[in-house]
Amino acid sequence: MGDHQVSLDANAQARNLFISHLLGDIQALDYLVKNDLLEKGVTRIGAEQEFCLINEHGRPTNQAAEVLADLQDSHFTTELAKYNLEINLDPILFEGDCFKKMEDQLKQLIQKAKKSSSKFGDRVLITGILPTISMDELSLSYMTENPRYFALNDLMKKARGGNFRMNFTGVDELSIIHDSVMFEACNTSFQMHLQIQPDDFESSYNWAQAISGPVLAVAGNSPILMGKELWNETRIALFQQSIDTRKMSKAQTTKQARVSFGNSWVKGNIVDYFRKELSNFRILLTKEIEQNALEEIARGTIPKLKALNLQNGTIYRWNRPCYGVLNGKPHLRIENRYIPAGPTPEDEMANFVLWAGLMQGRPKAYDDLPSLMEFEEVKSNFIRAARYGNETCMNWMGKRTPANQLILEVFLPIANEGLKKMNIPTDTITHYLGIIEGRVKKQTGSQWMIKNFRMLKKEHKVDDALVALTQLIYTNQQQDAPISDWPDVNDFHEFETKAGKVGHIMTTTLITADAEDSARLTLEFMNWNNIHHLPVVDNRERLVGLITYRHLEKFWEQIQEPSSQLQAKDIMVKEVIYTHPSNTISHAIEQIRQHNIGCLPVVHNSHLVGIITLKDLEKFQSAKSK
Repeated sequence: MGDHQVSLDANAQARNLFISHLLGDIQALDYLVKNDLLEKGVTRIGAEQEFCLINEHGRPTNQAAEVLADLQDSHFTTELAKYNLEINLDPILFEGDCFKKMEDQLKQLIQKAKKSSSKFGDRVLITGILPTISMDELSLSYMTENPRYFALNDLMKKARGGNFRMNFTGVDELSIIHDSVMFEACNTSFQMHLQIQPDDFESSYNWAQAISGPVLAVAGNSPILMGKELWNETRIALFQQSIDTRKMSKAQTTKQARVSFGNSWVKGNIVDYFRKELSNFRILLTKEIEQNALEEIARGTIPKLKALNLQNGTIYRWNRPCYGVLNGKPHLRIENRYIPAGPTPEDEMANFVLWAGLMQGRPKAYDDLPSLMEFEEVKSNFIRAARYGNETCMNWMGKRTPANQLILEVFLPIANEGLKKMNIPTDTITHYLGIIEGRVKKQTGSQWMIKNFRMLKKEHKVDDALVALTQLIYTNQQQDAPISDWPDVNDFHEFETKAGKVGHIMTTTLITADAEDSARLTLEFMNWNNIHHLPVVDNRERLVGLITYRHLEKFWEQIQEPSSQLQAKDIMVKEVIYTHPSNTISHAIEQIRQHNIGCLPVVHNSHLVGIITLKDLEKFQSAKSK
């Protein structure tokens, strides 16, 4: 979430002072560009690795702060949730065995994280979206205990004008309203940085945009959220909707989301780009800045442009241009933000090699992309890749081409040439691009996950399938084989359930009645669906009553009469005993025994979210006893 030393409640004077620094930074950057002071002739790479902390059952934990304190390593930093941490890898020159060095450092730091987390009973998992995250782990109790995170949450809600509304449609559908930005914590990525030449900014950035769809298609790894099979790379939709600060309005506006691919090709230099961004997005954060960028330049020092970088850090482009200073020299780089974490460090480095090779191997014929492709085609490629992965078709230079074919016939050769240009050893190129080719010909991370999740669901409840899937990811990850070589599930038929909370075993596909429905209709609902408990809800899905076969018997004769005027509200139990998804299963069992009832509706924030019955509990106890 960026710089921690910021202010979210600055008064008018402090805000105006920050804006003054922001405008000064733009002027300073303009001076650096016009006087040819940005670093040239050097290309570096860098990366950020986000990862999850899980317990032995594969569920998220809440001990990131303790693990971070034990690590005592500046490469590590916090993330929004207590079950995520981030590794910042050292920048390295793009040459020779740079990717092998980067992979070695990444593995060493992951191993260090494993050692520290094991002291707290935790494990390290790298994956785009942790399958076992539930609504419990998306509450504010799991937000990292930093006042800035809570203040930022309040600020975004205020800017949004209320709660966050999200809707995702894939094979399944997930529609939800949430009261915080915590859904953003579901996203775990491998962010890649590539230094670019300042004079080539326009062509480099537009090329980065153009190749995004095909690269994402072969790198997808996040198809499942909350037990729902959604997009091939669900992170793309989830990140945009989870921190969308735009207010709902009846007016037709074109205001951009803070998470965006963009709406047009970039024109001009980096200064032109930032001027446009500042015009399009309001200032969310401020900070106290001591140094004036223009005064620093006058003294002969290079400014860090802290105000500009802070504002840029609140605009989440999938390809984000960045200004930085390294060894006293200012530079430009592009941050690739759309690649998911996992499935293995080797897979992640293969993604990096493909992307960096493509960036460096751009054919001269593609220097002026606006004359070759419509921007809408490029954006459409990105969205289709996020939705359907490498099983989709792409618009490429006026032709519709299957994504797999485009990768094999066009992108891998371009990447190969780009890597040779940077003097990367032939065996390194062959190894990493071979991993990409293996995914195209065998399976991507998303394809493996969907296939195995479907197989697990045939024999287990959804929660048990998610736990088993997460354990499979963890086990395969330890072997360090690329995803293309991961085996399918074959030994989870006798699976000991790791469910502990009501939310883990409740039924969420519900048959419900309206209070105004006829009693005869409610009886038919129960007969048709072979159920003995029928929740009654209002038009906002709030639980208002419960009808059971036991209570129907009291009105049996009246209900059977064709002229009966009885409605659901006349026969339902109005004082319903219910539970919460975060309550323990043992507590639910005790409630059922104490009140001698056959089911418990599950309610969250007054809304019906599920139901558990004696049959569910019997299955659970049977599975636990195996």
